[in-house]
Amino acid sequence: MSKFEQLGIGAEWCAILRANGIGQPTPIQERAIPVLLSGRDVIARAQTGTGKTLAFLLPILQRLNPEAEGVQALIMTPTRELALQITSEVNKLLVHQDRSSVLCVYGGQDVERQLRKLQGNISIIVATPGRLLDHLRRGTVQLSSVSMFVLDEADQMLHIGFLNEVEDIIRQLPAHRQTMLFSATMPESVRRLASRYMREPVSVQVEDRQITVKEIRQSVVETTDRGKLAALRQLIDQYRPYLAIVFCRTKRRVSKLNAELQQYGYATDELHGDLSQAKREQVMERFREAKLQLLIATDVAARGLDVEGVTHVFNYDIPPDTESYIHRIGRTGRAGGQGVAVTLVTPKDRAALLAIERGVRMPIRRTSLDAAERQEGRNAGRSDRKPQAGGQEDRARPVSKGRLRSGRQRTEANPGAGGAKAARSDGHPGKRAKADTGLSRSRKPGSSRTEARGGAGGRPRTAGKRGRR
Repeated sequence: MSKFEQLGIGAEWCAILRANGIGQPTPIQERAIPVLLSGRDVIARAQTGTGKTLAFLLPILQRLNPEAEGVQALIMTPTRELALQITSEVNKLLVHQDRSSVLCVYGGQDVERQLRKLQGNISIIVATPGRLLDHLRRGTVQLSSVSMFVLDEADQMLHIGFLNEVEDIIRQLPAHRQTMLFSATMPESVRRLASRYMREPVSVQVEDRQITVKEIRQSVVETTDRGKLAALRQLIDQYRPYLAIVFCRTKRRVSKLNAELQQYGYATDELHGDLSQAKREQVMERFREAKLQLLIATDVAARGLDVEGVTHVFNYDIPPDTESYIHRIGRTGRAGGQGVAVTLVTPKDRAALLAIERGVRMPIRRTSLDAAERQEGRNAGRSDRKPQAGGQEDRARPVSKGRLRSGRQRTEANPGAGGAKAARSDGHPGKRAKADTGLSRSRKPGSSRTEARGGAGGRPRTAGKRGRR
């Protein structure tokens, strides 16, 4: 009997999990699944990237009645991207089921197309609050048959101002239902919401003294506003991430940094709220397929993103609070994998940094760029090869544990601090990839520092170009 079967998951679902390479439940799954299968309300607090999605999806799917009509489960998320990701996970689990179906309801998508899909028998709706309220007001969605309700990333839902919308939706749900609240942090606003709308909830918590995920190697690099761009470029060239997310404070700063990095030859694109939904989906598809190496994003646009292979997070602008810091760096080191998070800090950011350290209950290691380069050289060895913009030859793809696979072939590498094994790159079966964290290039005899460090496009830096920056 598998571990999931011991938790109460049926053999049919366990077989699907094994087919997707998932054999062992994570701690949050071990603690939440038996309680959820019993029908109790649950408040689950766990670090981001610990397998929360499967913790509520498996009990929901097992308890669905394929013969019943109407929506049986509603999953609410703060962002479109997270809604799409959860829908994708549901579809992977329902691959052999033809009696249950899922619909993703979010803004930016054609309303008429959603209306046509709603005419069928939908068992599960995954939605963002705004578009779901729009359908409720039109009378095109009925929630009277919902027996299971999930509020995912509850802290972020309220943090970005969705409290009124969430309460409007909850009031249209049946009083007799199971409510599941999942959150990485538990601020007072989330506690108040739970006390108003949950019935004797069971608290499930997976956390140790260190709030952030242990597998994420965190550091701070001190710089200046004027030197930020050069510092970021040096970090990218040192670490040579497989996939990385760079966080900025505003949409304008995202666009500006994206343009600057592209000018230097890096394979980047931007993600923020001003993009159309079609553009956002196009950017995310290219990022997931590793056609981009760097995704430059705002907090709101990237909230809840779960992209396999994100090895690094760079905080170009310091997060505004501890919750944002936890969610930002949680884009890497997911599902048991390892990752690196680097925060660039200017003198005016020191008070904010101290507040974040108090919030995560640990000091974050300070390092200089030169010290980081020396340490990364010891960790992973050195190479004269330069990264290729958009290419995968020099980026070893890490594999996370406990994650549903896509149809694409995964490679076997891990971005750990002790140096990762080289792996064959996707689409390049004859080439060996370098370890993706902490690989810096040694200089050729007689060459200058700028000549030795290539751009993301494999171009040598020139003193003149650096001088113009």
